[in-house]
Parts: sequence; C-alpha cells; structure tokens
Amino acid sequence: MTKTLLDPTYANETNARIAKLTPASERKWGRMTAGQTMAHCIIGLETAMGDVKPPRVFIGYILGPLVKGLALKDDAPMKKNSPTAPNMKMRADHDLEKEQARLMTYVNRFVAGGRSGCTTHPHPFFGRLTPDEWGVLMYKHLDHHLRQFGV
Repeated sequence: MTKTLLDPTYANETNARIAKLTPASERKWGRMTAGQTMAHCIIGLETAMGDVKPPRVFIGYILGPLVKGLALKDDAPMKKNSPTAPNMKMRADHDLEKEQARLMTYVNRFVAGGRSGCTTHPHPFFGRLTPDEWGVLMYKHLDHHLRQFGV
C-alpha cells in the first residue's frame, strides 16, 4: 500500500518528524530555510483542502498527466530540486517554531477531513486529483521536505 497522509499512522509519523526540526537543521538541497519550507508545505495542504485555488500552469496541461502517473505510482520519494509552483515559493523569513506548529495543525486537519475534505479544484500542475491521489501527494511532498532537512 502506498503511503498517504490520509492514514492517521502516517500523519502522526509526519508530525513527529516535523517536531524534530530545529534552527540547526541543515538543508541538504534547495534554497529555503526550515521556516520557509514549513510555510511552503502549509500552502500545499491549503491547496489540497481547497483553502487556496491556484490556477493551472500551462506546462501542467501538457506534462501533468504524464508526470502524475510516475510521481504517484509508488512510494518512491520525490526528486531533489523538483520544480516549485510560483505561489509556493517563500522569499520572506518565517519563524520555524511558529510554522512547525501551524503545519502540524494543517496535517491534523487534513487527516481529520478525510477524503471528503480534499478539494475537487485541479492541482496547478497535475490537474484533477482524486482524494486518494491528494493523500499520496501530500505525504510525498512533506516527506520530500523533511528529508531535505534530515528528519
């Protein structure tokens, strides 16, 4: 079974990993600080729950369906330095502890909302996702950024 953030076991595991981040956590790739990364991950969950509804990116109409099948087919982690949607790029500083607490709240809200809490609004790159696909994508996205900081 593929890991999904809709499963409370994986949601709890993810929150435990989020809690392990410290200001001394060094990134292994990318440009964002740990605080910026937590804020970035919140936007991902807001998108999955329909709190924000970013527009589709043009290249997503062409490549999204092809890449979606590859990205969500198994538990393989996301690749380092994967592209980031413009609305998810963090430039301002973000307080790590504040963003960690906020992110864990969003993880809890996502798992509590279950499949019916997932949006029907298309993902900006992949297009329409089923609730199960949102759950897998959110787990992979958070796992990707937690691995980025060694947790």
